[in-house]
Amino acid sequence: MFERPHHGGNLGWAAQMAGCPAFSLLDFSASINPLGPPASVLAAIESALPALRHYPDPQYIHLRQVIADYHQLPMDWVLPGNGSAELLTLAGRTFTSLDCTYVVTPAFGDYGRSWRGARAKLHSILWQVDQPWPWEKLRSPSEIANTSAIQSSHHGLILNNPHNPSGTLLAREEILALLPHYQWVLLDEAFMDFLPPGEEQSLVGDLEKYPNLIILRSLTKFYRLPGLRLGYALAHPDLLAQWQAWRDPWPVNVLAEAAAIASLEAEEFRQQVWQWLPPARSALQKNLANLAGLCPLASQANFLLVKTAMPAPELQRELLTKFQILIRDCLSFPELGEDFFRVAVRTMADNQKLTQALATIMATTYS
Repeated sequence: MFERPHHGGNLGWAAQMAGCPAFSLLDFSASINPLGPPASVLAAIESALPALRHYPDPQYIHLRQVIADYHQLPMDWVLPGNGSAELLTLAGRTFTSLDCTYVVTPAFGDYGRSWRGARAKLHSILWQVDQPWPWEKLRSPSEIANTSAIQSSHHGLILNNPHNPSGTLLAREEILALLPHYQWVLLDEAFMDFLPPGEEQSLVGDLEKYPNLIILRSLTKFYRLPGLRLGYALAHPDLLAQWQAWRDPWPVNVLAEAAAIASLEAEEFRQQVWQWLPPARSALQKNLANLAGLCPLASQANFLLVKTAMPAPELQRELLTKFQILIRDCLSFPELGEDFFRVAVRTMADNQKLTQALATIMATTYS
């Protein structure tokens, strides 16, 4: 028996519930780019197969240099990892020495996993997803903790931008204003690649000015490579050297390394995604908003968070058993519970299938 998933993309559990093979499912639960992987990345993986006979370079010199060149940073400010999950585990150890780390919730569940594993203190700042972002609270960490401690001395902060699960894009200048108030700030930019250079709000360009800033990036979502497990951290070299000393050798395999290098060189693919996503997302949001009982939130990522009048687990079950479509319920986000579900933006044809299935289900209940 498969356990109920805490992440999207658990096709084994969904297929069991739907009573069909996993390959028959239309998966909207994992926020993965449907246009990927790029052909050049698949070719690079195939070309790297002979390298399976050898260990990877433990220093990952070539990979780190490619990432550094892509972000216009020195190479020693880059540390590749076995997905963002490994890097979050290392971050939890760094934040253990702090009195408390603050995170705006609802938030990605792996933050809690990593901090619990490191026995680091994590405090939630509740945000109503249809209300303004709580900037004022974040500027006063000592007030949140009800202490008179110096603001920057013993507090940490976790942010992700665009925010998961809402898709809200946070302004770069607002985040910069928070940095002096915290000893460490972890900024998860896993979905930032979905915004073109003129619209993104990344702090990568500000990194060298702020030694207390750690940025995580992922190649999983944008390049459709979840099975290869590759992400990277951008931070001060002293911190990354400590992380390297803590972890096992060779966390990134040679196929993932080859895929990452090819991904960052795939400029034509990035342009294709930036042209595809806004109209596809806008059309899906509009179509869902036209359905009784559903209210999708505005998003700048490749997913939509949708408020639902029908309990999300019930709606998820109806979609699986009747249409073999999987959406992400939000039970793993306690602040959202049964009132919300999340869907990835897929191709126009797939999005239409989802909309039609939801129209059928919601019309039966809310007509």
